[in-house]
Amino acid sequence: MPRGIHDERVLAAMAKVPREEFVPESLRVQSYSDGALPIGHDQTISQPFIVAYMTEQLRLQPTDRVLEIGTGSGYQAAVLAELAKEVYTIEIIEPLAKDASARLARLDYNNAHVKVGDGYQGWPEVAPFDAIIVTCAPDKVPQPLTQQLKEGGRMVIPVGSGLDQQLFLLEKKEGQMAERAILPVRFVPMAGEAAKEK
Repeated sequence: MPRGIHDERVLAAMAKVPREEFVPESLRVQSYSDGALPIGHDQTISQPFIVAYMTEQLRLQPTDRVLEIGTGSGYQAAVLAELAKEVYTIEIIEPLAKDASARLARLDYNNAHVKVGDGYQGWPEVAPFDAIIVTCAPDKVPQPLTQQLKEGGRMVIPVGSGLDQQLFLLEKKEGQMAERAILPVRFVPMAGEAAKEK
């Protein structure tokens, strides 16, 4: 499988978003290395390839409304905000959410909306969504998220625990979720409600 990203809009968004703004100051020299970096609170910013790959799988249109679970430092949300009309992103760790919200506002990503909360439940008040991206791994796909996905919508989500995780692409077709595994991955586990299911 060639490790390339082919969507020109995704590549342009990746080139435009200043990744150094989303990593701790002490790690800025590593901002553009293709690896995950710690951002505090036992969380990480995903490697650029994975951010681009997951974004490309969503096949976003400029009119789309996207839900992101796991804001982290806000980097993935900024990339999504370059490509979609509205981005709604949920972070369970309050200091990360507040920092990400301030950072996105400072960088003029006014179409990215950050909420502190348990991403397992999604964001029903502003559903449904054209696309959903999950950047933490539950053991199984949360039912509330599938319910908040529009007909024809796409979800990219890592599923599994520890070293045994697969990235899945799900598409809602006639109310049913068609899914396929697309890449072995390693993400931090989903907290909150998902952790109780273990």
